[in-house]
Amino acid sequence: MEQAIGTQMTTVQPVTGQPGIAAHTITQPSGGLSGRTAVVTGTAHGIGSAIAAALRADGATVTGVDKADADLTSEDQVRAFFAAVGDVDILVNNAGGVCGQVGHPLEDVSEQDWHAVVDANLTSAFLCTRAVVPGMKQRRWGRIINISSAAALTVSKTGIQAYASAKAGQLGFTRQMAHELGGYGITVNCICPGFILSNPTTERQWASYGEDGQRDLVAGIALGRLGQPEDIANGVQFFAAERSSWVTGQVIAIDGGSAFL
Repeated sequence: MEQAIGTQMTTVQPVTGQPGIAAHTITQPSGGLSGRTAVVTGTAHGIGSAIAAALRADGATVTGVDKADADLTSEDQVRAFFAAVGDVDILVNNAGGVCGQVGHPLEDVSEQDWHAVVDANLTSAFLCTRAVVPGMKQRRWGRIINISSAAALTVSKTGIQAYASAKAGQLGFTRQMAHELGGYGITVNCICPGFILSNPTTERQWASYGEDGQRDLVAGIALGRLGQPEDIANGVQFFAAERSSWVTGQVIAIDGGSAFL
């Protein structure tokens, strides 16, 4: 777990020798979430870490959790974790990933591998959301933000069927929860990130494309660059803010313009 005060400005440095990755600076507003408590899952690497920092910069008290802190696919561990945290105003379901898997033909995929990925991405979001909803209902305020993937809108570049299915499942879960919880002042929204170098898995995937493949991937992005974790954090800041109180059940692709090309 981690609790700290973040900064107001994040500078993203260029990655030398990799096409389509540019430096840019994002100035984050501060103070709008003062007094709010947030939990961000999956904070060990780039996207989760950037989201936690952005919410802290906006004034929230943030607790980050990763698999080293709790198994978010375990009902008992999730219940114990949130009992220790206390009231949660903002939940960001970012935990997930491919669980060390690579793509195989469907007939070669075991049930164990299928369930591992579905549980890490979809079941974890269900368990964490279920844990915070009673308190949000009581206080009649809440923000739940699910981090899905571009794989939910198209296909997964990894070729992992369970990953594409679980991430698509998060879209349905988002809409259903928005419908169920809206009357309590709780909004539920979803972000589908494009390809972002945010952890060792995506770095290996990027390297596997080679220079030609990397150029082709970037050429398919309207803005001509890969995303950075802070690009996703910007979307979370919007969905968490008071100004988005009439926005719920929405899915936004933050992908530099990949989805429509």
